[in-house]
Parts: sequence; structure tokens; C-alpha cells
Amino acid sequence: MLLKNILSGTFMLAAISLVGCAPVEKNVAFPDISFAHLPQIKLNVARVEIENLYVSPAAHPHVEHRFPVSPAATASNWGRDRLRAAGRSGVARVVVRRASVIEQPMKRSTGLEAVFTRDQSERYEATIDMLVEIRDANGRVRVTVESAAIRSRSVSEDISPNERSVVWFQMTERLMGDLNKSLESQIRIHMKDWVSY
Repeated sequence: MLLKNILSGTFMLAAISLVGCAPVEKNVAFPDISFAHLPQIKLNVARVEIENLYVSPAAHPHVEHRFPVSPAATASNWGRDRLRAAGRSGVARVVVRRASVIEQPMKRSTGLEAVFTRDQSERYEATIDMLVEIRDANGRVRVTVESAAIRSRSVSEDISPNERSVVWFQMTERLMGDLNKSLESQIRIHMKDWVSY
């Protein structure tokens, strides 16, 4: 009986030691996504206003509230970093209309096939929709440009929390890269009378 208790205790200690040796994944720190390194677009207005109209439901299937860097905040950063007021009257408004990410479960293998297959388990569809408008001193909208970017990405069933966060960060970065190109192009074409060089 004594031997049995000693062996049992030894086994428990070994098991605890093994659990204690399991690697603990450290959270990855992500920087804010900035556009300050890009040349500012000077507009002949007295001020630039940023407005975020999107309110995340913060409930499944929405997951944007779990992103390491908020898509809506990143879209707002774009307006602050890229646009500069260089006039005496009027307002340029940057409006974030949508900044959502939907998580969709994917079909996975079953039975014996599941043992030997590494499936894609979730698919993420992200959308950021923005508008830029110029209003004159009387508040009348003179010109508007708008753009929406959509990207999707699936992840493997064995992805770690940190790897998922990296995927989400990259999605936000690439979405805003798409929007940056589109909005700048449209501003220089459709708002050329308000662009200062």
C-alpha cells in the first residue's frame, strides 16, 4: 500500500512537472497603424473633422472588437494623418461608415479523415467603408468621394491566438492600404479644385 502511494505520488509530481514545462504563449504587442510617413494632402478648408459612425455589435459573428488594432480607429487615423487643412473657410469631413469583420465557420473533416487532415476552420470577411466630403462656409456639401475595401482570409484549425492576431492585424493593414490608394486617387481627381500644392 505504501509503495502504491509513493508511486502514485511520483506519477502526480511528474504530471505536474510536465504541465509546468508547457510553453506559455506571450501576447504579441501591435503598433497603431499610422499614415504619418506619407505626404499630407493639403485641402483648401479651415479644418478637417473625423467622424466614426460605426458602432460594433461586439457580439458573434462580429469580431472586429477583438482585433489587436481597431479597424475603425485605423480608418480615423487615416483622416488625421493624410489630410491637412490649408485654407480659411469650409470643412473637410472624413466619415467612417463601416469597419466590420464577420467570422464564418467553415466545413471541417469528420471521422477518420479528420485525424489526418488540417482544415481551415474560420473565414473572416472584413469591410471598411469611408467617405470624404467638403462643405463650404454655409455647410453645403460641395463634393464627396467614397470608397469601400473588402478582404477575406481563412485560418487553420490549429492556429494559435497570437497567430490569429497577426492575421487580423495584416487584414486591417491591407484593407487600409487599399483605401489609402483609392481615396487619395479620388481626392486628387474629384477634389482637385480644393487641393493645394
